Amino acid sequence: MTATHDQAMNYVYQQMLQRLMGFFSRAERTALQLMIQRLVVSAGGMECIGDYKVLAIQSGSRDSCYTLALLRAAQLSIASRSPATFKLRVATLRLNGATSTALENIHRSCSALFLYDDPRVEVLMVDNREVLPFNHLTPISQAGRESNRLNLLMVGHRRAWNGPLDLWDDGYLATGEFYGQIARWDKGVDALISSDTPRRQKQFIEGLNRAAAKAGLKVPNRHETGYEGLFARLDELGSDCYREFYPETDQAAWRPADRFEACRRTTFIDIHDMLVSNLEDRWPLLTDFLRFQPDELSAQLSDNDYVSLPISAHLGGLQACFIQGRTYEAGVAEYLQRALVMMRRKQLPERFCEQAMEAFGIPMSMTDQRTLATAETQKSLGLSEAQMVCLLFAPFVDNGAALEHFLRRCHPGMLVALPDLHRAMQGGPAPEQVLQWMVDVSGLPVSLIGTLYRMGPVMRDEGRGLGSGGDVGVPAEVMEQDSETAMPGEWSTGR
Repeated sequence: MTATHDQAMNYVYQQMLQRLMGFFSRAERTALQLMIQRLVVSAGGMECIGDYKVLAIQSGSRDSCYTLALLRAAQLSIASRSPATFKLRVATLRLNGATSTALENIHRSCSALFLYDDPRVEVLMVDNREVLPFNHLTPISQAGRESNRLNLLMVGHRRAWNGPLDLWDDGYLATGEFYGQIARWDKGVDALISSDTPRRQKQFIEGLNRAAAKAGLKVPNRHETGYEGLFARLDELGSDCYREFYPETDQAAWRPADRFEACRRTTFIDIHDMLVSNLEDRWPLLTDFLRFQPDELSAQLSDNDYVSLPISAHLGGLQACFIQGRTYEAGVAEYLQRALVMMRRKQLPERFCEQAMEAFGIPMSMTDQRTLATAETQKSLGLSEAQMVCLLFAPFVDNGAALEHFLRRCHPGMLVALPDLHRAMQGGPAPEQVLQWMVDVSGLPVSLIGTLYRMGPVMRDEGRGLGSGGDVGVPAEVMEQDSETAMPGEWSTGR
């Protein structure tokens, strides 16, 4: 670029910065200066700031977009009064549960902050372990979609059928692997920046360890509760967190392979204490400047970071219907009641409670809701209702310990084929129709069902997951969240 072009772009960036700063309160401007100071100290002084690179994970959630705006303000504020400023890497992991709203929120935020054409900024996404330029219009690859689907099932099945329903733990493992690899790509980064509260950090670390145990990986000797030890833990897990499930040739390698550093230098910078404004005060910046489009109901009600509200409620209905011998409607109603208790404990506006009641009540019948939720589960996660029910029962692990119970409750006509099913899972011959039934009902190839057959279930305490288990409703860690984290986390699906 020519000097004239650089000068023109710097003028554009400064004009944008002035408009952005207009949305900050006095307290936020003070916090911004403290953030700049923290970054400069971490870099080793102002003379080193130009060689310093910061990683920001972007999910399209409200909190991640707000944090990105703060980081951009810090980057341009330093640039306005020194010869150089820090570099910024913005990275997104493509998972099956991500919505178009989340991707559009990322794109609108990056556009409003003029990130795309700034050579000091990288805007990236990872799809099926491949690092690519971010493009909100590009659908997830078919290979990535299938890999995510299989990983979700394999991790989700490593539980006792009557144990806690941590069915989406794969999201923690996939996100952790992503953190570890994107931090060492293309000469690496110096620091990961996060605004997650200590409670959110603890929840993520526990979910990561629980999922790692289910994937057959070593449980840590130490008990970390925050991100300070995150990269040391990720180094222990390695670059392939699913290696115990699949033959080496079945998994895509991280690529472009020649652009990954052998060693990582990344540290963690915590800025949650600098988010001084309350959630309501942030809306003008989010909606007027970043053009963020919230899904308020899902933001307040959903109890999981990786699946949508309808899928979570649908799972509650299926659990009640097939596991507990109650009605589907009772399970959905119980899910809603627990979510409403959570919302009222946090003293959220009554409009959210009213929206929740409307969303799960008249005029739409429960039959229609179940049909819609089933369709969304198929579209979003690639799972049919029969495969969701199979996942609830986890019938394959521990030498098929729960298989007969699963058949009696859900597929009594297959009881006659029980010996054939065990033989197939042990690697022996079985009738073709039996093999096809196994694939259809589970969503897994017979070879992977055999892998699960040889593995035992993993309980929460084996993965150092300290949350209470049991029902599919709002878990203890969400019930206890303060109002500052009313929306579950940075790894959300567009909330």
